[in-house]
Amino acid sequence: MLRKIEAKVLIVDDLPENLLALSSLIQTEDRTIFQASSADEALSLLLEHEFALAILDVKMPGMNGFELAELMRGTEKTKHIPIIFVSAVGRDMDYAFRGYESGAVDFLHKPLSPFEVRSKVAMFVELYRHRKALSMQLEVVEAARREQEALLAELRETQGELQKAVAMRDVFMSIASHELRTPLNGLILDVQLRRLRLEQGRVDAFTPDKLQEMVARDERQIRSLSRLIDDMLDVSRIRTGKLSVRPEPGDLGVLAGNVVESLAAQFSNTGSHLDLHVDGPAPVMMDEFRIEQVLANLLTNALRYGGGKPVSVRVRVDGDRVRAEVRDQGLGISEADQQRVFEQFERVSGNSVAQGLGLGLFISEQIVQAHEGRIELSSHLGEGSCFSVVLPLRN
Repeated sequence: MLRKIEAKVLIVDDLPENLLALSSLIQTEDRTIFQASSADEALSLLLEHEFALAILDVKMPGMNGFELAELMRGTEKTKHIPIIFVSAVGRDMDYAFRGYESGAVDFLHKPLSPFEVRSKVAMFVELYRHRKALSMQLEVVEAARREQEALLAELRETQGELQKAVAMRDVFMSIASHELRTPLNGLILDVQLRRLRLEQGRVDAFTPDKLQEMVARDERQIRSLSRLIDDMLDVSRIRTGKLSVRPEPGDLGVLAGNVVESLAAQFSNTGSHLDLHVDGPAPVMMDEFRIEQVLANLLTNALRYGGGKPVSVRVRVDGDRVRAEVRDQGLGISEADQQRVFEQFERVSGNSVAQGLGLGLFISEQIVQAHEGRIELSSHLGEGSCFSVVLPLRN
């Protein structure tokens, strides 16, 4: 592995014959030799390349070897490059001290000994290769550590999601069992009461008027069960990406009118007034079944939380969008809870208000988003709420 690591060596000397002679001594297949005839040329090369070793002639015109070494030691990119000085001066201690203070790690004295030159260069090149190999190994180890940390973070996130999913499942089962039991218990009690009256021979309990009341009550309970089951199925479809939406040309105002008409009796029975205002044609691309489901859910919520006060529906074109606004004058929703109500199993609290699975707004938002639209909410506590279904205008 060490032999595959490129090693670059810089030679700096103002005499071409010295550059040539030294290059020929240290040139090998696994080394690249760079020559510079001045300190300025050497600095340019030092900034461009990463060198394993720099061999500097001490005496050069202009900036000498010592001054070049001091510059190298003061620069972050070059301060760790080993420096060997080449000097024709004898082994004078003061001269050597100056060299070491400038950053030298060794000296070569002229006349050069080929064996000494090759040995020292080989030693520093091998040290460079070992450092590079160690650095590469540390990078691999660090990359592996980062990858492990990322995997651990992913595992923790997955674990958190699983724990949340289990918690949501438990909440769902608790809410679903409670909500399903309510209409189911009503049906069971009605059936038991009818059986008892039949066993007692009380045919007067089954007059046409009373039978009509029984059928209407049964239909309400069955609709409640059907709605709860549909909500559960829709959540499952959303989670698996299988929520079916088949948009076709339609008019949102016309659809809103149909929904209002279908719920009018339910509003009338609770004493709540329901108004519809359609400002004109409201062409959109929509899956009528799904958007009807959204509007019915918003109107049912308005009835549930509206406190018996009037509820209004308005459909209008707003620029390149069509809006269907459902406004009530009931409890209202605090600003802190306005985003939360669109999450799964979230319900507006109220002791006197029937609850539900807390899935209606979540499903409605998913349906509208599948139509490339959005649901907007404007509400203040005690002042009611306005939910707006906003869909792209069909040209």
